[in-house]
Amino acid sequence: MNEFLSQNYFLITHSVEFLAAGTGLFFYKKYKSTAVIYFIWFLVYSAILDFSMLYVRFFKTFGIYDVIEDTIFEKNYWLATIFWVIGSTIFYVFYFQKIISNPKLKTILNFTKWIFILLSILILEYNYTTLYNGNITILDVVSTLAVFFAISLYLYEILISDRILIFYQSINFYISTTVLLWWLITTPLVFYELYFSQADWNFVFLKYQIFLFANVFMYVTFTLALIFCKPQYD
Repeated sequence: MNEFLSQNYFLITHSVEFLAAGTGLFFYKKYKSTAVIYFIWFLVYSAILDFSMLYVRFFKTFGIYDVIEDTIFEKNYWLATIFWVIGSTIFYVFYFQKIISNPKLKTILNFTKWIFILLSILILEYNYTTLYNGNITILDVVSTLAVFFAISLYLYEILISDRILIFYQSINFYISTTVLLWWLITTPLVFYELYFSQADWNFVFLKYQIFLFANVFMYVTFTLALIFCKPQYD
């Protein structure tokens, strides 16, 4: 299993990411009158971003690693932190703000979005050097709380409305529950990032297994939801 992960982890992960993004673009006209088009473009963004984080490997492969050595770009933590942890959180809060119909809940989410942006700037400024070599745990936690709160408000609105009768036909329901599960599964791993090194291969492979399962589950669910759900139920 460990050998399989080391050889195929990135291939499988990028495959399901581009599958979901490609499916979204294929069915783009189907959702063009709904907020789902924002989510489709986010899938494209995520696939390109995740692929871009392999740049360190490319620099080593082509023998030009010395260009980024001893700089903030030596590792891809800065890219993941700014454009995934912060970027994806801002998107999800924005997205659920778009699909929620209650004006008060929209205002709360708008406030949440700006509070998160402010906190992110302060956390990055205080932990700037951490961008060189690791994740910023407090930022991951704040990010998870913001996404969890946004999804909770969306699910709350469904529960108190007639939409609860057809929730299983809504693509946004599958998006919200899948994203929630992914975040809850992967976030605890940031507390053990200290062990993510060649000194503890057992944790390295465990982390790969958890992320591989979570990523495949999430992007396959997105793909199926885009195919089978109908926009009129959102």
